[in-house]
Amino acid sequence: MKRREFIAGFGLLVASPSAGQDSTRKRIGVVRPGRRPPDGDIQVAGIAHALREFGHVDGTDVTVVNRFADDGAQELRRVIAELIKEGVDILVTVGLTATLAAREATQATPIVALANVDPVAAGLVTQLGRPTGNVTGVLVAPEGSLAAKRLSLLHEAVPHARRFALLAPADPAFLLQVRETRTAADAAGVELVVVDDGGGDYTAAFARMVAAGAGALVVGAHQFYVRDRLTIIALAERHRLPAIYEWQQQVEDGGLMPFGASLTERYRRLAQHLDLILRGSKPADLPFEQPAMLRFVVSLRAARAIGLELSAAILTRADEVID
Repeated sequence: MKRREFIAGFGLLVASPSAGQDSTRKRIGVVRPGRRPPDGDIQVAGIAHALREFGHVDGTDVTVVNRFADDGAQELRRVIAELIKEGVDILVTVGLTATLAAREATQATPIVALANVDPVAAGLVTQLGRPTGNVTGVLVAPEGSLAAKRLSLLHEAVPHARRFALLAPADPAFLLQVRETRTAADAAGVELVVVDDGGGDYTAAFARMVAAGAGALVVGAHQFYVRDRLTIIALAERHRLPAIYEWQQQVEDGGLMPFGASLTERYRRLAQHLDLILRGSKPADLPFEQPAMLRFVVSLRAARAIGLELSAAILTRADEVID
């Protein structure tokens, strides 16, 4: 799917009335860290789009309320408290920090998390198959964060690189990815440089990567880097830096290669959880959903743009090669 078609498919779904709402209409509050992306972006409209498959239309029988918190955990807590006060029927939380804040705020409102985390290790639930309390969700990775596998694939694609950069946000929940990537780098015998994104100052972050002599880049799995994917992809190309990403949407927008689940499929599974709760199911009865399929995609156009010649072995390994 081309980027224009992808965004256009969501563009008609972002508006929802905020006044004079039908009292029978269920309200779904979606909470994410970071600033709000453009209205047509999948992060704004993706859940509303996915809900349509299950017969729920934003502005008709449900209202999807997107809220973004751009000032850390304290603002996340404030946004969640406002949504609970407004009487939302379900909270959708993106990321571990938002999910922990929501669980701290309410034990009554159902919480459906979309997260790159081990819910048991994080203390959200005691078991994935039958969560306790009011939290369930959809996981981005079947185990760990896939960070180690991404570095391994990138190292295979760029075997001459001896120093790899990891783009990282100032988010405590990201430390798992740092540890996994560092372990993979040590195993591969290469050096890892963790580069803070500077709160979204990607130009400066890429300058630090180049100054450190990085020969390739692992873009961390984080909602910030989905929101800012076009900027990051453009900078990677400008600096001729081979990079691996989280979602296939990032390669469709010009990135070199992603490894992970499908973002649209994850939204569909999240919408299925929401549908079941809207029909009366309790979060405690809904297992955390793990991705059944992971895909590795390679863009030949992106490789040519940075002068990278990919081996036959890496092209054979790819589930899809885009020209």
